[in-house]
Amino acid sequence: MRYFVKTPWLLKKIFSSFCWSVDTREKILYLTFDDGPHPTVTSFVLDELKKHNANATFFCIGKNVITYPEIYKRILDEGHIVGNHTHNHLNGWKNKSRVYLSDVNKASGYIDSSLFRPPYGKIKISQSRKLPSAMKKTNTKIVMWDVLSGDFDLGISPQHCADNVLRYARPGSIIVFHDSSKAYPRIKHALPETLKFFGEKGYHFHSLQALVK
Repeated sequence: MRYFVKTPWLLKKIFSSFCWSVDTREKILYLTFDDGPHPTVTSFVLDELKKHNANATFFCIGKNVITYPEIYKRILDEGHIVGNHTHNHLNGWKNKSRVYLSDVNKASGYIDSSLFRPPYGKIKISQSRKLPSAMKKTNTKIVMWDVLSGDFDLGISPQHCADNVLRYARPGSIIVFHDSSKAYPRIKHALPETLKFFGEKGYHFHSLQALVK
């Protein structure tokens, strides 16, 4: 499976209207979790975050919010924020804009947020321009990432997943994990190690609340 663990600077420059990291010199990291809520994995993530007094951002799938409303409520009740990750986890490159934007709009009925992350990181520029209308938010922000943990990759070990984050995260990094059953074997090791390692170095973990204007 081929993907960039650390997002290349050129990609960030080409798609400069997307948010890849937060400009700060402070010891702050931004953990994000895609594809939930999930009854087992999201609960595990929330428990680990609470142990370290950490806040995060959860990019949720609409159909999962409908299926697990109590887990979604817990995310919000514990001080985290949420973002739209479409209703059915659609790939923007493989779907007609009408279908894709309709799916985003459907998710917005259950996820009240101006933050959006395209599944697989794939969205057409024409689709991105129409997101405010689809999400019914004038201040829509597309949030990508600086560091990809690789927890979705069945070919890497839990420690390799952790090492991806420990090696590449820097102040202001937006880091991607997944609160999904597929990622669970790796995230259940990598997330606690990430929180412990950076916590001992004086880092704090914030949600992307600052992007919500």
